[in-house]
Amino acid sequence: MFGLEQKSPKILVIGDLMIDHYIWGDCNRISPEAPVQVVEVKNESNRLGGACNVANNLLALGAQVYVCGVVGDDVDGKWLVGTLQNLGADISYIFVDSTRPSTKKSRVVISNQQVLRVDRESRARVDCALLQKVRENLGTLIAQVDCVILSDYDKGLLDNAFTQEIIALARSERKFVLCDPKGSDYGKYKGATLLTPNKKEAALATGIEISDEASLLQAGKKLKEMCALEISLITLSEDGIGIFDNGTCKKIPTFAQEVYDVTGAGDTVIAALGFALSAGLDIYKASEFANSAAAVVVAKVGSASATHIEIEHYLHAHGQDLGNGKVLNKEQMRYMIESLRQSNPRTRIVFTNGCFDILHRGHAQYLKQARALGDILIVGLNSDSSVARLKGMSRPINTQEDRAFLLGSLECVDYVVVFGEDTPSDLIAFLTPDVLVKGADYEGKEIAGSEFVKEVRLIDFVEGKSSTNIIEKIRRGE
Repeated sequence: MFGLEQKSPKILVIGDLMIDHYIWGDCNRISPEAPVQVVEVKNESNRLGGACNVANNLLALGAQVYVCGVVGDDVDGKWLVGTLQNLGADISYIFVDSTRPSTKKSRVVISNQQVLRVDRESRARVDCALLQKVRENLGTLIAQVDCVILSDYDKGLLDNAFTQEIIALARSERKFVLCDPKGSDYGKYKGATLLTPNKKEAALATGIEISDEASLLQAGKKLKEMCALEISLITLSEDGIGIFDNGTCKKIPTFAQEVYDVTGAGDTVIAALGFALSAGLDIYKASEFANSAAAVVVAKVGSASATHIEIEHYLHAHGQDLGNGKVLNKEQMRYMIESLRQSNPRTRIVFTNGCFDILHRGHAQYLKQARALGDILIVGLNSDSSVARLKGMSRPINTQEDRAFLLGSLECVDYVVVFGEDTPSDLIAFLTPDVLVKGADYEGKEIAGSEFVKEVRLIDFVEGKSSTNIIEKIRRGE
């Protein structure tokens, strides 16, 4: 849908590095010592948070990421640096401050519901001598990247002077500068390309109570003027993203259907915006991409990231990308299958194939039944040349592009892949689906590709419904 899979922009993330620590447990009783829940710990995990989570989201999208920030001389700091490095981030600009702890937010989660958070951190300004180390060669690095993202959590690194210095350097090199702002004084972000405040943050910064469309528009306009922004936007939670331009507010709707945890959703939005803008999308398409990524992330529990495959699959699954957006080549389809199986090994992939020259009720019923046999339905579509070889030079009636689009428009079809051979045997061997579906007329016959699947299922056709019958009726003028 967005065409960003092959893009790999260089993006510098500067900001507050932190760990999101999760304590997962059950609660079945109240403490006899005080009226509080007793949590039986089942598991604990560390995840990248703050600026680290922004970097993680960028890496998941395929960006080349440079991380700049400060950690403590402790186990948590070593974990942060090591994890970022293992993921492929450049950690040359992460510095150690032995006078402060690494920032760590511990969340207690019971039945996917966060019930408590405990923070370990220092909000003191980063030592001047250490800050000077951060500054050294920063200008050279900024000149090499496409975008700079400032992830400000008010932990002492991005003070007014340093923030303005970074923005000036980046803008002098004509780089995008995106800021996730904190506090009520947005003067420190003046001159940035854009900020990503939510409605509450924007109201606090502008002094405008946002209660309706008029006040929202007023706040967006004021943000742009007071911060000298190139683009003014406000994130609107379930209402998406509002972009303010020429006295109007255009809302880019969200795609989220299920929300389990909004932790880190803001990090995902700014990362996706930075990636998309750096890859050449305009702010409107970039915002659609960011909303799509956020929809994936809030459907997970804990700080998380979204890959291109997850974004595309989410949009397909929720009917946001009909038609050609579902049409993949065989390499893309195999990558999609591998990603789906990696995220959920029990995913059941169903495959069927055919010419589907004139889409009719029989096709629709057949495909709906096929989809019910698993989690994902892939339709292998004969190319125009293979249809001509199989059915004669007068066929197909509709081109493969038109046939693929119509199939993709069906809710029961998840993906379409075109193949040029007379049988789908090689394609099935390449994709390795779990279930192969054919019509009941194949009973007792050899089925091409059956040796490469776990199961073959036969489905009855609707009697009298076929493309051939329809074509004959048209020719007879009936």
